[in-house]
Amino acid sequence: MFCQMIEKELELNERIVLVTEHFVGMQPFASPTPFCTHIYPRRQMASFGDISGKELIDLGPVVRTILAKLYYGLQDPDFNLTVRTAPAECVGVKYFHWYLSIIPRLTRVAGFELGSGMFINTVLPETAAQFLCSVKVDATVGLQAASAGAGE
Repeated sequence: MFCQMIEKELELNERIVLVTEHFVGMQPFASPTPFCTHIYPRRQMASFGDISGKELIDLGPVVRTILAKLYYGLQDPDFNLTVRTAPAECVGVKYFHWYLSIIPRLTRVAGFELGSGMFINTVLPETAAQFLCSVKVDATVGLQAASAGAGE
């Protein structure tokens, strides 16, 4: 399912933020919050532990670039970054594909979300992707600026 989704998203190119040899950064079709960004490996892997050295080297700049785009484009929001990976006993399964999830904290969970379990997202994923693509950053500079601001 994940591989088909990535392939279709690459074909449509409506929610893509960043593509490299090994990774695709994109806005999920039905994201729970504005600017929720997922980073998927292009190779099918159920577990983060299966990442190769080349993929790991590629992942760093991908994460830095997306975080810099969020930092500059959205004025340094708080965010959660999680690795969504299969449990150790499921290593090698074909029905799961690990990914990173970056969720900027731009909205509050309130009565509707708490009562219904459904989330309200006021930003279309296509709009969020287009906006993030328009934020021009040098990932190295973006990381240094973000680190400098962290000590304030």
